[in-house]
Parts: sequence; structure tokens; C-alpha cells
Amino acid sequence: MSVVLKPRLLRPQKPIAADALGKFSFIIHEDSPQHHWSGVGCLSIKSFSGGEALYNVGQGRFRVEPNSYLILNQSQPYEIIVDAEKSFESFCLFFEDGFAEEVQYSLTTPEPKLLDNPQPVQSEVTAPVNFFEKTYPHDDILSPALFRFKAELQGNKDDELWINQQLHEILQRLLQIHRGVRREIESLPAMRASTREELYRRLHRAKEFIAASFDQPLTIDEVARVACLSTNHFLRTFQVEQIQTIARTQYAHLDRITVPHGQNFPRPVSTFPTNPGPSTLPKGPAQRP
Repeated sequence: MSVVLKPRLLRPQKPIAADALGKFSFIIHEDSPQHHWSGVGCLSIKSFSGGEALYNVGQGRFRVEPNSYLILNQSQPYEIIVDAEKSFESFCLFFEDGFAEEVQYSLTTPEPKLLDNPQPVQSEVTAPVNFFEKTYPHDDILSPALFRFKAELQGNKDDELWINQQLHEILQRLLQIHRGVRREIESLPAMRASTREELYRRLHRAKEFIAASFDQPLTIDEVARVACLSTNHFLRTFQVEQIQTIARTQYAHLDRITVPHGQNFPRPVSTFPTNPGPSTLPKGPAQRP
């Protein structure tokens, strides 16, 4: 089932490419064993039940499983690959360009100003909200609204007002998640705020790449390239205690690293080895949780 909404009043400042998403909001709720699409996306939430999907996003790679959802930003080119033996459920929300900014404006603007200007004037329209592109474990903030929307959509698929209300609520919750991530970033070692944010994005890109490539041998050098860091910088960064704390649960499924000559040695789940040689990460589904 696909539900397409009419375009909203708030339009993006820049014209949208003919083949890009973002001209209107829509929802895809389907069961299928196979799917492939590539192009320029809009702000979207990807979730699946009973199976998993692989997303290639620039140098990054994301594997979306039933216990998580993926956030991709407006104007982000990506490719989705679904190749399963049996059909499974997908539930993906696509937001019209400017929708998140409108919701953020309504949440951050004083009430008197909202009465005078319910919509942001063109001069106040800022750049799109730049969410952190990664998989998020299902939580008690966004996930309940997402599951409820999915359960009730079939009976309300022709009620555009109701659907827009649900999308508004989900975006409010997504912005709350976004604020939580920013607080997490502030706990990183003392450095410029822009540096902390960029480092966080790069390290999570590497984490997602490892998780999505569990069935392939990976070198430390390759993972560092995905993070757009030198190998030494990548390894040195993961020795920082504050970053280790954030990464602790993220790497729990990788409990061993193979070094040259086939020798194995255990290591803390939140760190990488300090030897910057051609080490490889483990492969095979047996290493997954």
C-alpha cells in the first residue's frame, strides 16, 4: 500500500530535481521479498519487520533490521537493496521538503510570533534540519508513534488530515531524538562543537559500515576510509574514553579481530586494536548477536 499526500504550503527555496523525492509526503507499507531503487531521496524513516534491507549511502552502508529504524536526510542520494527468499513487511515514511523545518519552527517560536506568522516567512526559512544519518534502536519516544501509525493506517488511508497529524507527531518525536543525540555529542572530549559533531558522524558511519558488512572481511584501513580518517587517527580516536563509552554497545557483536597469520586475540568490544597493521575484522553471521 502506498499513500501519497498533497503538497504542503511551505515550499523549499530551491527547485527540486525532476527525479528527486521531496515534492510531497508519502508512505510505503508493503510486503515484498525483493526491491531495488536508487536516486536522490527526501527526509525519510525506514523500518522493516520480518526481514532486513541494505542501504548504500555514499561511502557508507546501513543494514536496517527489525529492531531498528534508519533516518536519511533530505537530498541524500542512496540505493536500497532488498533480496530475500520470503516476503517481509516494510513501513517507510517520506516527508516533503520543508516539513521538518515547519514543525521545528512551531516548536521553537514564541507563541505571540506564531500568532502573527503561523508559517516562517521566506527570509526565516533556514537550511534543512540535518539529522544524524544512522540506524536507531527502537525506543520509547519515536517507535510507539511509528508502530501505532502503521497499525491504524489501513483504516485511515483516505483521511489526509489524520495522516498529516500522525506525520506531525512523528516529526516532533524525531526532533526530540535529534536533541538527545546532540546532548550525547556534547559529552565528547573538549573540542570545538563543529569538530565533535563531525567526528560523531564519521565514527557512526564507520560503525554502520561494519554492522552492514558482517558477512565480508574488512580491513581497519577500509573502515578508516569510510570514516574519512587516516588509519592512525581512526585508531587513536577510539582510544578516547568518552568515545568508547558511546561505542560500547555499538560494537558488542564484534568480539574478536583476526590479525595476520591467522592468530586471534580477544579485545574490549568498544575498542579497536592499537596495532595499525593490516588487521581484519571478523566475518560470517556466526559473529552476529
